[in-house]
Amino acid sequence: MVIKEIVRSWKYPSALLFIIGFSRIGGWVYFIALNLIVLDMNGVLAVSGLYIFRALSALFTSIWSGTFIDRLNKKHLMVGLTIIQSVFIVLLPLLSSIWTIYIIVFFINIASSMYEPTSMTYITKLIPHTQRKRFNSLVSLVDSGAFVIGPAIAGIIFMSGTPNFAIYFNALALFLAVLITLFMPNVEKKDFIEKKDEKITIKVLGKDWKLVVNYSLKHVYIMIIYFLFSAVMVLATVVDSLEAAFSTEMLSLSERDYGFLVSIAGVGIVVGALVNVIIVQKVATSWLIGLGSLMVSIGYLIYAFSDTFLIAAIGFFILSFAMAFINTGFYTFYQNNVPVDVMGRVGSVYGFIEAFFIIIGTIILGAIADSISIQYAVIIGTLIMFAVTIVLFYFSTQPSKASFYSEKNQTQTSGAI
Repeated sequence: MVIKEIVRSWKYPSALLFIIGFSRIGGWVYFIALNLIVLDMNGVLAVSGLYIFRALSALFTSIWSGTFIDRLNKKHLMVGLTIIQSVFIVLLPLLSSIWTIYIIVFFINIASSMYEPTSMTYITKLIPHTQRKRFNSLVSLVDSGAFVIGPAIAGIIFMSGTPNFAIYFNALALFLAVLITLFMPNVEKKDFIEKKDEKITIKVLGKDWKLVVNYSLKHVYIMIIYFLFSAVMVLATVVDSLEAAFSTEMLSLSERDYGFLVSIAGVGIVVGALVNVIIVQKVATSWLIGLGSLMVSIGYLIYAFSDTFLIAAIGFFILSFAMAFINTGFYTFYQNNVPVDVMGRVGSVYGFIEAFFIIIGTIILGAIADSISIQYAVIIGTLIMFAVTIVLFYFSTQPSKASFYSEKNQTQTSGAI
């Protein structure tokens, strides 16, 4: 009887995990294949252009996407966005112009940028608050598996086929995700815009941004944790942009050694995710965020000050090991404290700010690396990250804020705004 109840309660969460896993694996295959196609067409500089267009699409989408996400049926929107991605991805191998590829990638990333906050809201509505912590830990495990399996599948495809075939593999993965999503429950009664007479205009967008500002001012502690977590992720992304250059130029690693270093990070991600799944119910969400973020920054610091492969590998393992803990902790905190009917708008507004600072931070650290040294730039980035994680650790582990991390705390409606 108990087993049947467990199976019943995890039927749809398991399906969601399958969708996430399959999509993530396909995403890695697509990412590697697209880089190789563009590299073969126009060289290294053209690959850099892909990253710029990805950041620009996230910046562009975040301005308005939350307004649509919170007003549309989440299941239908997820299906539509996935179909758009798969159709545009199928077109990529047929293109011969780099600028046409950039434009198609821009639209693919718009759909992808909208999908993430949409799925977050859908997951929050579907998964009971008592299961969210466990579910988020399993998502981290699925992500870690995709990080290892995705590139491995890409390598197998490249040995027996072409990058174009790998692109089609991702389109197929997305199509299967659509089929499974169609059988998922519809967690919302209304299919379209809540107010049928309300049109999406500049005035409505401004009103929604003002709503997010008012929410942030009224729920200062929640947004402090959100801001600090985002700052850690921004700094990690910015520092990662110099990772390959730092490893090859400052540590004098060969391409083979650098590949091995990345593999160690993969091992760290998998091990961390497995440990996280085992202990997640026994560790407070606040400590997953606080201690997890501190471990991530310590790993980056060890890497930044390393002068040998061994020390760099230790740093890589620690930072990748700790990522599962901070992600599980934050997403559980976010789902339990931000109302679901404004979650899309809150996520998109802060996503815009995050994308903006990623671009600015990448430019600044890149300029420092070019004018002074790569190691100096990486050290500056990691020291700032360490300072931010100390503040995050302090705020997240305050005993007086324990109610924000309780599984009984769930803010589901805009009445809490």
